[in-house]
Amino acid sequence: MATIGVLALQGDFAEHLAALKKLGVQPREVRLPGELDGLDGLIIPGGESTSMARLMDIYGLREPLKERVRSGMTVWGTCAGMILLATKLTEDRPEPLGLMNIEVQRNGYGRQVDSFEADLPVPVLQTKTAFHAVFIRAPKVLSVGKNVTVLASLSQKGEVVAAQQDGMLATSFHPELTEDTRFHQYFLKMVGVH
Repeated sequence: MATIGVLALQGDFAEHLAALKKLGVQPREVRLPGELDGLDGLIIPGGESTSMARLMDIYGLREPLKERVRSGMTVWGTCAGMILLATKLTEDRPEPLGLMNIEVQRNGYGRQVDSFEADLPVPVLQTKTAFHAVFIRAPKVLSVGKNVTVLASLSQKGEVVAAQQDGMLATSFHPELTEDTRFHQYFLKMVGVH
C-alpha cells in the first residue's frame, strides 16, 4: 500500500486528511524532514503561502522536499500549494520551490471577498459530471511551460486552474472543501494506489 503524506504546517491540511481517510487511505501528517521518508505522494494544502514557506524553511523541509519530488515522489499542491510548486511568481515572496513549469500570481482572482465557485469540466476525471470548484484567494496561472498539461480551465476566460507535469499536480481551487473526492482519487491514481 502506498504511503501518502499531507504537509501539516499551516492551512487546511485536516480537510485533505479527512478526504484521504474517506477513500480508505491512512495518511501521514508531515512537519519535519524525516517524515518525508517512505512517502509515495505528498499533498501541499491551501493556506497562507508566505507562512507555509517560512515554516518549511524553519523546519528544514525545503531542500529534502525538492529532492524527493525530483526523485519521483508524486506531489499535489492546492491553492497555496500551487504557489509553492511554481517555478516563477509575479511577487517576490514567498520563494517558491521551483518544481513545476508554471508562472503564478498570488491572489490572482482577488481578495477573500472575491472568492467564487465554478463548475469545471475535467476530462481526466473520466466522468461527464463537472467538478464544483471552490476558489478562495486563488492563485492565477499566468503561463504554463514545457511538459505541462492543462487539466481544467475557467471556461469563460480559458484561464488554467488545474495542471499536471509528470508526477506533479496543481489546482488553483480547493477540492478538499467539497464532498467530491474525484481529484483525490485522481491523485491516488497518479501515485499508483487506485
